[in-house]
Amino acid sequence: MSVELAGARVIVSGAAGGVGKATIDKLLACGARVCATDIDPAVTQHARQGSRGEVVTIVADVTKSADVDRIFACAEAAFGGVDCVVSNAASIVTKSVLDTTEDDWDRMLDTNAKSLFLMLKRALPTMMARRAGSIVATASISSVVGLPTQAAYAASKGAVLQLIRQTAVEYAGTGVRINAVGPGSITRTKILDSYLAGLDDPDAGAAAIKGAHPMGRWAEPEEVADAIVFLAGPTSTFITGQIIMVDGGFTAR
Repeated sequence: MSVELAGARVIVSGAAGGVGKATIDKLLACGARVCATDIDPAVTQHARQGSRGEVVTIVADVTKSADVDRIFACAEAAFGGVDCVVSNAASIVTKSVLDTTEDDWDRMLDTNAKSLFLMLKRALPTMMARRAGSIVATASISSVVGLPTQAAYAASKGAVLQLIRQTAVEYAGTGVRINAVGPGSITRTKILDSYLAGLDDPDAGAAAIKGAHPMGRWAEPEEVADAIVFLAGPTSTFITGQIIMVDGGFTAR
């Protein structure tokens, strides 16, 4: 399915990583104009002018409301407004609840859930005033199932999903759609690398994770980006409050 997003103005957070970069590439190919943001200065490498769209970048911390204001100001200055937000910033701590520190807990909830909260707070008023807009968050299989050593991460991703559902229902009549994607393990991403690094035997862990997905492999970032772009665009106009699982059948068992 081809998604047409010519001229659409999109903010993508967590843009320096695998899914963020793949999402930028897909949006650009659809004709969108993208404001890419990440706390990692490497995000500035994504700035470019395409044949149909363009990408501007800003280094910012989406757990800080002042930085979220700067992100929206950047997009508004460059493009005149924001039609879609992709809330993709994330990190992971691989610990049981007994091993998780208070700092671990706060970092997971801030990075994975508070960032979405701040994006919603900033995006909704202007989208509601126009009676149009789409917000897409990156949730996880850990939003809906319990997995070992993911106490704080699972709690934060569960919060993402419930916030998506709650706001989608509350603002369903305003013209704004709010959805999520739920990836399984994704190759070429910092999240997977961090998760494996926290295991006693990363090689055995990698094999076990692949085996846990019925399709027998990890997702490619581009496959997750396809679902994000679908939810962002005009081919999903009667979809809100949903999570599309991009998990190779993991949660279907």
